[in-house]
Amino acid sequence: MIRTHGLTKRYGGILAVDDVDLDVREGDVYGFLGANGSGKTTTVRMLLGLVLATSGTAEVLGEAMPRHAGRVLPEVGALVESPGAYPRLSGRANLRVHDALGRGRRSGRAGRVDDVLDRVGLGGVDERPVASYSLGMRQRLGLAHALLGHPRLLVLDEPTNGLDPQGIHEIRDLLLELHAGGTTIFLSSHLLAEIEQLATRVGVLDRGRLVIEDDLATLTRPTGRTYLRTRDVDRARALLDGQVEHVGEDHLLVRVDDVAELNALLVRDGVRVTELAPERRTLEDVVLAATVAGSDRIERG
Repeated sequence: MIRTHGLTKRYGGILAVDDVDLDVREGDVYGFLGANGSGKTTTVRMLLGLVLATSGTAEVLGEAMPRHAGRVLPEVGALVESPGAYPRLSGRANLRVHDALGRGRRSGRAGRVDDVLDRVGLGGVDERPVASYSLGMRQRLGLAHALLGHPRLLVLDEPTNGLDPQGIHEIRDLLLELHAGGTTIFLSSHLLAEIEQLATRVGVLDRGRLVIEDDLATLTRPTGRTYLRTRDVDRARALLDGQVEHVGEDHLLVRVDDVAELNALLVRDGVRVTELAPERRTLEDVVLAATVAGSDRIERG
């Protein structure tokens, strides 16, 4: 659905995006992560033909961009940075204009507009001009714009920006519903928690370079060590001498072949076990290990 090779963007002496190779497959929810200023939005704008690459290539839906934007963009729903709208028109009127400029037939326009407004939580919106909307309402309206043409591919840049926790939850459920219906989603964000709940594949930008691209399940699979939480840390450590790889205040990380056998050994020796489970790396662990610490960090959210 999206493929880039050596995609690079310079602004004078600033290297904003550096030799990025993306591979977004049909059916993905692709989480595109990076700190603010890492090059995410510039990359998204190049994919959509809004910014020309300095070098490298980009394909969207199998077509070169921006050369074939006329064929590609009608199949793509996009929300990039601040949603654009005519500020003096209502949200509903804005969507009608957007639909008229697209491929939708006039006869079904009102129904299509009402449908997407309902889906993004603006079904009860009145005729107030968009200039009076809150940031969260503008964000919902931008998502409605993106959904209006029933796109094969959604490209969303920080779609939950400005939403309260309930709004974030509603948009998350909507995106999961769209994905279940066959829509491929490219979701750019700096919020690890949101991507971890939505994504099937993840790419991470760090200062313009793609430092991670893999399936989320692969990135967060068990490490091969067992997490043991106990109030008897010293006793467990002595009992498992040679197998302990890390000791914390109330837990150990041990490497064993048989967890059931480990549990039986601990119980026989009177060690009080409160948790015993395979150790898994979180997405936060993966990202922080792969990126360079700086003043603008990725937020947990």
